[in-house]
Amino acid sequence: MPDKSKNKKIRVETFQKEDLYYDLIPDKKKKLPLKDYESKLRKLEIELVKLQEWVKARKLKVVVIFEGRDAAGKGGVIKTIAGCLNPRICRIVALGIPTEKEKSQWYFQRYVAHLPAEGEIVLFDRSWYNRAGVEKVMGYCTNEEYEEFLRSCPEFERMLIRSGIIFIKYWFSISDSEQETRFQDRIKDPTKRWKISPIDMESRDKWVEYSMAKDKMFSYTDTKQSPWYVVPADNKRRARLNCIDHLLSLIPYKDLTPKPFKLPPLKHDVAYVRPPITDQTFVPEKY
Repeated sequence: MPDKSKNKKIRVETFQKEDLYYDLIPDKKKKLPLKDYESKLRKLEIELVKLQEWVKARKLKVVVIFEGRDAAGKGGVIKTIAGCLNPRICRIVALGIPTEKEKSQWYFQRYVAHLPAEGEIVLFDRSWYNRAGVEKVMGYCTNEEYEEFLRSCPEFERMLIRSGIIFIKYWFSISDSEQETRFQDRIKDPTKRWKISPIDMESRDKWVEYSMAKDKMFSYTDTKQSPWYVVPADNKRRARLNCIDHLLSLIPYKDLTPKPFKLPPLKHDVAYVRPPITDQTFVPEKY
């Protein structure tokens, strides 16, 4: 007879590694040296600018969703992407807790208001998938609301795609040991402590519940029209590069960046007299 206790042990270890996908990932590579990372990132940033100009010229509407466990690195890759782009074209959307009025609305309503117009890229730092994750696990929604979300979400996303929106979803997959390391780093660093909330602490006690919720969410929403792309994220630098490179591969584009030009010489009007420097208030030069 098979050893049931052994199978049970393997099952628990699988959940502790975040999800089934993590067991298929090879052993973690060594940390990418900073110099190599910056060199590769520079090339990708140039391509992101090309993509931006293409989106603007062709009046494309792009939505990219970033989901995953706490401290998985979603915010880092979002800032990296947006950091080299025009904020008038590339927007970050990170919504807070819904108001009482928003709670009474159609669930997707407050997210619809942030969808892109022509020539825009919108990066969602978490999204409507809160309902399938934290709201389900922490009991912030009813079971009926949760089940309705699973049924309606795929159709909602098909509607977005039919409307002409380029819709992309990333799930950042992280192991429990790496999450623990990053949490400890945030606790020790005063500049990062704001990133941890009481809910994050509670989530550590519900690791298996979150894994099960994620698996069920994937079973409903990992569709042919709108697939989930899983990013192994234990190595932050490699995860950022891999995600950006993959994003660029999903949207065909051409180089429309402006050609280099020469600045005209600065003209000086001899009739102009500057006001006394003492009439202005300067910031103290402490550094």
